[in-house]
Amino acid sequence: MTGKASASARRITDALLEECGRTYAAEAGIRLRDTPQPLYQLLVLSHLLSARIRGSVAVAAARALFAHEMRTPRRMADATWQQRVDALGEGGYRRYDERTSTQLGEGAHLVLDLWKGDLRRLRAEADGDTEALRAGLQRVPGIGPAGADIFVREVQAVWPETGFWVGAKGLQGAERLGLPTSSDRLLGLARDRDPAAFAAALVRAALDRETAEAVREAALARK
Repeated sequence: MTGKASASARRITDALLEECGRTYAAEAGIRLRDTPQPLYQLLVLSHLLSARIRGSVAVAAARALFAHEMRTPRRMADATWQQRVDALGEGGYRRYDERTSTQLGEGAHLVLDLWKGDLRRLRAEADGDTEALRAGLQRVPGIGPAGADIFVREVQAVWPETGFWVGAKGLQGAERLGLPTSSDRLLGLARDRDPAAFAAALVRAALDRETAEAVREAALARK
């Protein structure tokens, strides 16, 4: 990367973080820490975000579930199928509400059975191996490769052993913005920024062409 290209990339990065530099967890009201409840909430959010549905709807559905006290695997498991469906509907998550309600119930039971309701046990099992972590996450009903990517991308702020994780969607956002498409070079641009917020911002650029255009225009105005 030339000096000129580097300066351009840094302007784009600054504009991107200013425009949409927050995690999806923060948007959903999750105060992410390395404790059982917020980690489980992130798992639920990752599940909802991985469906073919607008991110804003997934976030609203997560907020609705949490507002109805379904913030822990025990509370999620104890809720009725209809209570979960109703909460998802409140958030506008109607297309997949019935299947998702079933998966959330099954997933909560699995988290309780395998990890005693504490995803830090999964972290310990993975022992710093991100692929092992992703594989463990995919044991949860409704969490596939996309959901695992989302969880790892958002949890990197509190589980730094994952390394800088952008995921395939984040790399698409980088390409759309004209930024490097390797994680190592993107990490150089992130510098001392919140890596999870940077990765989430790249995803937002991938998902919304207008957001990407707004970022590029803002970056040009910084010259």
